[in-house]
Amino acid sequence: MLDLAQRMSRAKPSAIMAVANKAKALKAQGKDIISFSIGVPNFLPGPHVYAAVEEALKHDTGQYGSNRGPDALLDAFIKHMEQIGLTGYGRENIVTGDGAKHVLYNLFEALLNEGDTIAFPVPYWTSYVDIAEIVGAEIDLIPALAEQNYKITPQQLEEAMARKPKVFLFNNPSNPTGMVYGPDEVKALADVLVKYPDTWIITDDIYNRMLFDGVEYTNFIMHQPALRDRVIFVDSLSKTYGMPGWRLGFAAAPTVVANAVVTLNSNHITNVSEMVNAAGVAALTGPQDVPKQKCREFESKRDLVMDVLNSIEGVVCPRPQGAFYVFPDISCAFGKTHGPTGQAIANDVDFCNALLESKGVACVPGSAFGAPRSIRISYTCPTPQLQPGMDRIASFFSELS
Repeated sequence: MLDLAQRMSRAKPSAIMAVANKAKALKAQGKDIISFSIGVPNFLPGPHVYAAVEEALKHDTGQYGSNRGPDALLDAFIKHMEQIGLTGYGRENIVTGDGAKHVLYNLFEALLNEGDTIAFPVPYWTSYVDIAEIVGAEIDLIPALAEQNYKITPQQLEEAMARKPKVFLFNNPSNPTGMVYGPDEVKALADVLVKYPDTWIITDDIYNRMLFDGVEYTNFIMHQPALRDRVIFVDSLSKTYGMPGWRLGFAAAPTVVANAVVTLNSNHITNVSEMVNAAGVAALTGPQDVPKQKCREFESKRDLVMDVLNSIEGVVCPRPQGAFYVFPDISCAFGKTHGPTGQAIANDVDFCNALLESKGVACVPGSAFGAPRSIRISYTCPTPQLQPGMDRIASFFSELS
């Protein structure tokens, strides 16, 4: 039999999708399933987005588009960044892709040789490890447990940077934890990073508009302008605008990096669909009432979820201030048995399987994010399902012995 490329031995399917597919299969069998597994916002963009696509279709030329992205979209994204305090960027600094994941994949390809090291905190978004392994990079994980609010300290970063990684990857607000580094915390980390000029810095901040409790977004560049030549800011339409399936991501980067990704686009995708580009311009420049309203709704949902988790003895869950996830440490359940089913709970995977099979609630095991003591709950499900789903989780814990 002919062999596949060796890199395919390092590639693996998404652990999150594995849980989602199992939940979908059970639902297809007629079982009552509430899914807290997939990180999708579960709302649609405003009507002006669809109107922009309809108008673009009327003027479709059928031609190839720009490898970087059309000027109108680049300008719209630059203004979008200026609104959150990232100023001084031109079109030459911006590049688009088929979603933030595609942009990140291109950045890993552009910045990392095989054997180079990329460092990032744990818990991490699953694709960081998956993509790094595909491109043959070494991975340096910086642990941040629930006891430290899932945030790394300046001392931890100093130790990691002393090991001279080629890339440091930072996610704020965080998927899977929903935790947000405040201005003082970001400044303290920036003060470390500025001392290590040989490391690229990627800030994967696609939840930058999804912040609660009056918290404001902040970036390393705002505290250490000298980092501008090394920082690559990644964003997306998916979460803020309810457009995950549209696939439009962005990077703002030093020109040499942006141009490298443009070159990769020319070989990977040529260009993002012109209809999607039109939708992106409309989303970024049009009315912002839908994303603002949904952000308020997510904050309320966060409060409901935290109220239930705080009532469960032994569960530890730092209070998130962004995104739409909570990441409780449920290790208090390990070594116990679920009474009604007799299922033993040895780890996070056992916990999630037993919860899904006995209560019809789908969550993602924390081991998918490098944190096997925890589970991820995405609380974007329809509001009528949220309280019943959380009640089922509380009931599951009460049945452990």
